[in-house]
Amino acid sequence: MVILILCATLSPAKSEPAQLPLAEIQVGGHSIQVELASTPASRQRGLMGRDKLPDGHGMLFIFDTTDLHCFWMKDTPSSLSIAFITAEHRIASIADMQAYSETAHCPDEAVRYALEVPQGWFARVGVERGNLVTSLPRLPAQ
Repeated sequence: MVILILCATLSPAKSEPAQLPLAEIQVGGHSIQVELASTPASRQRGLMGRDKLPDGHGMLFIFDTTDLHCFWMKDTPSSLSIAFITAEHRIASIADMQAYSETAHCPDEAVRYALEVPQGWFARVGVERGNLVTSLPRLPAQ
């Protein structure tokens, strides 16, 4: 079992973030617009340096393998909530992450996706562990 902590070794850029592909997914019956972080570089950068993420928007991390993919907030100025999603599209766990924190947040089981949204969004709309996420992009073959 490998635990990967996603972080950036570069300082956050003050310019506009790179444009990532967009998709609309359904989380517990709620639509959300997501940026797709599916390359090592886009997963490493994540939402680093972003001051705000609007409600109803997020970033979906798509991994090449199912594993215990962990996250931290070292260079991220806005607090976020994260849902760890299995290859079967079920939410394995949800965590709140504080801005600039170096605390690692890891899923309760191996996952293939992670979804970051503004902190508290999952609670506000009633999304919880066990809910299904639909309209997810296709996974690379394992």
